[in-house]
Amino acid sequence: MTPYYVYIILCEGNNFYTGYTKNVKSRFRRHMNGKGARYTKMHKPKSLVYVEEFGSRSEAMKREKRIKRLNHDQKVKLTNSYSKTKQRVRKKRAS
Repeated sequence: MTPYYVYIILCEGNNFYTGYTKNVKSRFRRHMNGKGARYTKMHKPKSLVYVEEFGSRSEAMKREKRIKRLNHDQKVKLTNSYSKTKQRVRKKRAS
């Protein structure tokens, strides 16, 4: 079974865009080139700030909907906790 991913992009103006995909790198590249979504055409993407893996499309879609219901501060908290976790993993790999 192909995994699906939910991702959050930080855009200009410090707004977030949330989506799901099978291939995060390819999808982010499309957003950066102005071909990903109408929202990211109007609000230029700055960086990919969150990625979460799921075993099925329906699980990813459900998570995407839950994230989209969060307010801005809650999304900031979510992306910050992801960033800190990612940094800890990098440090363990470097050891």
